[in-house]
Amino acid sequence: MHVVILGDSNTWIGGDDCDKPRGWNKWFADVFQPLSCKSYARSGATWTNTIQTRKNPDEDIAVLGNDNVIYNQIERLLAACDQGIQPTPQLIIIAAGTNDAWFVKKRPRVFAKSADQAFADKRPMTMRKPSQVLTLAESVRYGCELLAQRFPQAQIILLTPLQAVQATTANLKKASDIIEQCGRKMGLGVVRQDRECCVRRADEMKSKRYTTDGAHASEEGARINGTYLAKRISELLHQSN
Repeated sequence: MHVVILGDSNTWIGGDDCDKPRGWNKWFADVFQPLSCKSYARSGATWTNTIQTRKNPDEDIAVLGNDNVIYNQIERLLAACDQGIQPTPQLIIIAAGTNDAWFVKKRPRVFAKSADQAFADKRPMTMRKPSQVLTLAESVRYGCELLAQRFPQAQIILLTPLQAVQATTANLKKASDIIEQCGRKMGLGVVRQDRECCVRRADEMKSKRYTTDGAHASEEGARINGTYLAKRISELLHQSN
């Protein structure tokens, strides 16, 4: 399969070509053996847009920003496909949510709507501007609808954020629940990294092993996590087929 990965810093540190060992995506690619594997992730990215968010796929910053959102990673992917430098993806993995849970003051409407509320309006969201999509639940729906519209044959799998020292347990669970619920409503595969993967907030607060700073994976953490995700995602694809 041709694989594309969107996400935040834990994917970004694996490099655009998914070849750097501190990124889970490098180890995922080693095990999954895709035809191609490209990352469009950026450090600091959130799912959630702001009222200033605009189409800005060329911005390349590694910190939180109004345009550093999954929406613009999707726009970069679309542009790369249009230019013929990216094969049409058959599997799209989105690993984000940590920064939504961490920087809630910068995303004040992040939890303002539940998944049920975000899906109450049955009209497609794809005609909206990103600045009109201000909650986590709506942003997840918006991004996935944009991808499904352009790549109707692609499988989309959502990864909830890993546990992290910097974000509260309550906010991480809230973000993960919303992402999972949105995924279920759209019939997408979801991996609850906060429950299934090796990083445990309480353990990392005592001694860093699977992260370097409580949020970003160490090489060991990335290897264990990426290997697990390759097997778990393979299972989800098998089940969906």
